[in-house]
Amino acid sequence: MAVLPIRITGDDALHTVAEPVETFDAELKTLVADMFETMAAAPGVGLAGPQVGVSKRLFVYNWTDETGTLWRGTAINPELWLSPTPVGEPDEDDDSEGCLSIPGERYPLHRAQRARLTAVDENQKPFEITADGWLARIFQHEYDHLDGILYVDRLDSAYDKSIAKVIRKKGWGVPGQSWMPGEDDLEA
Repeated sequence: MAVLPIRITGDDALHTVAEPVETFDAELKTLVADMFETMAAAPGVGLAGPQVGVSKRLFVYNWTDETGTLWRGTAINPELWLSPTPVGEPDEDDDSEGCLSIPGERYPLHRAQRARLTAVDENQKPFEITADGWLARIFQHEYDHLDGILYVDRLDSAYDKSIAKVIRKKGWGVPGQSWMPGEDDLEA
Protein backbone atom coordinates (compact mmCIF):
# COMPACT_ATOMS: atom_id res chain seq x y z
CA MET A 1 0.00 0.00 0.00
CA ALA A 2 1.06 3.57 -0.60
CA VAL A 3 -0.02 7.07 0.32
CA LEU A 4 -1.02 8.96 -2.82
CA PRO A 5 -0.76 12.69 -3.50
CA ILE A 6 -4.09 14.51 -3.15
CA ARG A 7 -4.99 16.92 -5.94
CA ILE A 8 -5.75 20.53 -5.01
CA THR A 9 -8.58 22.63 -6.43
CA GLY A 10 -7.85 23.72 -9.98
CA ASP A 11 -6.62 20.31 -11.08
CA ASP A 12 -8.57 19.07 -14.11
CA ALA A 13 -9.31 15.70 -12.44
CA LEU A 14 -11.33 17.51 -9.75
CA HIS A 15 -13.45 19.45 -12.21
CA THR A 16 -14.37 16.67 -14.66
CA VAL A 17 -17.12 14.05 -14.48
CA ALA A 18 -15.50 10.71 -13.64
CA GLU A 19 -15.95 7.62 -15.81
CA PRO A 20 -17.61 4.41 -14.55
CA VAL A 21 -15.36 1.67 -13.25
CA GLU A 22 -15.48 -1.20 -15.71
CA THR A 23 -12.53 -3.39 -14.71
CA PHE A 24 -12.52 -5.09 -11.32
CA ASP A 25 -9.02 -6.50 -10.94
CA ALA A 26 -5.95 -6.51 -8.67
CA GLU A 27 -5.08 -2.97 -9.83
CA LEU A 28 -8.45 -1.69 -8.60
CA LYS A 29 -8.00 -3.44 -5.23
CA THR A 30 -4.55 -1.85 -4.89
CA LEU A 31 -6.02 1.58 -5.69
CA VAL A 32 -8.72 1.10 -3.05
CA ALA A 33 -6.13 0.05 -0.42
CA ASP A 34 -3.96 3.05 -1.34
CA MET A 35 -6.96 5.37 -1.06
CA PHE A 36 -7.74 4.07 2.44
CA GLU A 37 -4.11 4.60 3.45
CA THR A 38 -4.10 8.10 1.95
CA MET A 39 -7.37 9.02 3.66
CA ALA A 40 -6.01 7.86 7.02
CA ALA A 41 -2.73 9.77 6.57
CA ALA A 42 -4.51 13.00 5.61
CA PRO A 43 -6.60 12.46 7.89
CA GLY A 44 -10.06 12.43 6.36
CA VAL A 45 -13.39 10.60 6.46
CA GLY A 46 -13.81 10.18 2.71
CA LEU A 47 -11.72 10.23 -0.45
CA ALA A 48 -12.82 10.03 -4.08
CA GLY A 49 -10.89 8.72 -7.08
CA PRO A 50 -10.58 12.15 -8.73
CA GLN A 51 -8.89 13.50 -5.59
CA VAL A 52 -5.96 11.16 -6.25
CA GLY A 53 -6.01 11.82 -10.00
CA VAL A 54 -8.05 8.76 -10.97
CA SER A 55 -11.08 9.85 -12.98
CA LYS A 56 -13.19 6.85 -12.00
CA ARG A 57 -16.50 6.70 -10.13
CA LEU A 58 -15.35 5.37 -6.78
CA PHE A 59 -14.84 6.64 -3.26
CA VAL A 60 -13.85 5.27 0.12
CA TYR A 61 -15.16 6.34 3.52
CA ASN A 62 -14.24 5.66 7.13
CA TRP A 63 -16.17 7.33 9.93
CA THR A 64 -17.32 6.38 13.42
CA ASP A 65 -20.70 7.78 14.45
CA GLU A 66 -21.75 9.03 17.87
CA THR A 67 -22.91 5.53 18.89
CA GLY A 68 -19.49 4.06 18.15
CA THR A 69 -20.58 2.34 14.92
CA LEU A 70 -17.83 2.24 12.31
CA TRP A 71 -18.91 3.08 8.76
CA ARG A 72 -16.11 1.95 6.47
CA GLY A 73 -16.39 0.94 2.86
CA THR A 74 -15.81 1.42 -0.83
CA ALA A 75 -18.51 2.74 -3.16
CA ILE A 76 -17.95 1.96 -6.84
CA ASN A 77 -20.28 3.27 -9.56
CA PRO A 78 -22.56 4.66 -6.84
CA GLU A 79 -26.04 6.11 -7.14
CA LEU A 80 -27.32 8.52 -4.51
CA TRP A 81 -30.87 9.55 -3.59
CA LEU A 82 -31.41 12.49 -1.25
CA SER A 83 -34.08 13.93 1.00
CA PRO A 84 -34.84 17.63 0.43
CA THR A 85 -32.07 20.01 1.46
CA PRO A 86 -33.00 22.33 4.35
CA VAL A 87 -33.61 25.98 3.60
CA GLY A 88 -32.21 28.97 5.45
CA GLU A 89 -28.72 29.76 6.64
CA PRO A 90 -26.42 26.82 7.41
CA ASP A 91 -25.07 26.69 10.96
CA GLU A 92 -21.41 27.78 11.15
CA ASP A 93 -20.57 24.83 13.42
CA ASP A 94 -23.00 22.01 12.68
CA ASP A 95 -22.95 22.47 8.90
CA SER A 96 -19.26 23.29 8.50
CA GLU A 97 -17.56 21.17 5.87
CA GLY A 98 -13.98 20.75 4.68
CA CYS A 99 -12.26 18.97 1.82
CA LEU A 100 -8.87 17.32 1.39
CA SER A 101 -8.63 19.06 -2.00
CA ILE A 102 -9.00 22.47 -0.34
CA PRO A 103 -6.86 21.69 2.71
CA GLY A 104 -7.29 23.67 5.89
CA GLU A 105 -10.46 25.50 4.84
CA ARG A 106 -13.99 25.00 6.17
CA TYR A 107 -17.27 26.62 5.21
CA PRO A 108 -20.91 26.04 6.23
CA LEU A 109 -23.05 24.21 3.67
CA HIS A 110 -26.54 22.77 3.87
CA ARG A 111 -26.75 19.14 2.80
CA ALA A 112 -29.69 16.75 2.74
CA GLN A 113 -30.15 15.13 6.15
CA ARG A 114 -30.84 11.71 4.64
CA ALA A 115 -29.28 9.84 1.71
CA ARG A 116 -29.58 6.38 0.21
CA LEU A 117 -26.40 5.07 -1.38
CA THR A 118 -26.34 2.07 -3.69
CA ALA A 119 -23.08 0.83 -5.15
CA VAL A 120 -20.78 -2.16 -5.44
CA ASP A 121 -17.55 -2.72 -3.55
CA GLU A 122 -14.17 -3.69 -5.02
CA ASN A 123 -15.36 -7.32 -5.20
CA GLN A 124 -18.45 -6.26 -7.20
CA LYS A 125 -20.68 -7.05 -4.23
CA PRO A 126 -23.75 -4.76 -4.33
CA PHE A 127 -24.87 -2.92 -1.22
CA GLU A 128 -27.27 -0.22 -0.08
CA ILE A 129 -26.97 2.12 2.90
CA THR A 130 -29.55 4.59 4.14
CA ALA A 131 -27.62 7.27 5.98
CA ASP A 132 -28.59 10.17 8.22
CA GLY A 133 -26.69 13.22 9.39
CA TRP A 134 -22.94 13.27 9.01
CA LEU A 135 -22.71 9.98 7.10
CA ALA A 136 -25.26 11.34 4.60
CA ARG A 137 -23.06 14.45 4.29
CA ILE A 138 -19.96 12.32 3.64
CA PHE A 139 -21.75 10.41 0.87
CA GLN A 140 -22.98 13.63 -0.75
CA HIS A 141 -19.56 15.25 -0.56
CA GLU A 142 -17.75 12.29 -2.11
CA TYR A 143 -20.45 11.71 -4.73
CA ASP A 144 -20.09 15.35 -5.81
CA HIS A 145 -16.39 14.71 -6.49
CA LEU A 146 -17.41 12.06 -9.01
CA ASP A 147 -19.41 14.71 -10.88
CA GLY A 148 -16.55 17.23 -10.86
CA ILE A 149 -18.12 19.33 -8.09
CA LEU A 150 -16.25 20.60 -5.04
CA TYR A 151 -18.22 21.58 -1.96
CA VAL A 152 -17.18 25.22 -2.40
CA ASP A 153 -19.03 25.17 -5.75
CA ARG A 154 -22.25 24.70 -3.76
CA LEU A 155 -21.70 27.46 -1.20
CA ASP A 156 -23.79 30.57 -0.95
CA SER A 157 -22.41 33.36 -3.14
CA ALA A 158 -21.60 35.34 0.02
CA TYR A 159 -18.47 33.14 0.32
CA ASP A 160 -17.24 33.66 -3.26
CA LYS A 161 -14.77 36.46 -2.41
CA SER A 162 -13.45 34.63 0.66
CA ILE A 163 -12.85 31.42 -1.29
CA ALA A 164 -11.27 33.24 -4.23
CA LYS A 165 -8.94 35.08 -1.84
CA VAL A 166 -7.82 31.84 -0.16
CA ILE A 167 -7.21 30.12 -3.50
CA ARG A 168 -5.25 33.11 -4.84
CA LYS A 169 -3.23 33.55 -1.61
CA LYS A 170 -2.23 29.87 -1.53
CA GLY A 171 -1.44 29.77 -5.25
CA TRP A 172 -4.11 27.16 -5.96
CA GLY A 173 -6.60 27.07 -8.81
CA VAL A 174 -4.25 25.80 -11.51
CA PRO A 175 -3.77 22.26 -12.85
CA GLY A 176 -1.15 19.91 -11.47
CA GLN A 177 -1.03 20.91 -7.82
CA SER A 178 -1.20 18.32 -5.06
CA TRP A 179 -0.09 17.69 -1.50
CA MET A 180 1.28 14.57 0.12
CA PRO A 181 -0.39 13.49 3.39
CA GLY A 182 2.18 12.74 6.07
CA GLU A 183 4.87 14.76 4.29
CA ASP A 184 3.51 18.20 3.41
CA ASP A 185 2.67 20.63 6.16
CA LEU A 186 -0.91 21.19 5.02
CA GLU A 187 -3.78 20.90 7.43
CA ALA A 188 -6.84 19.25 5.92
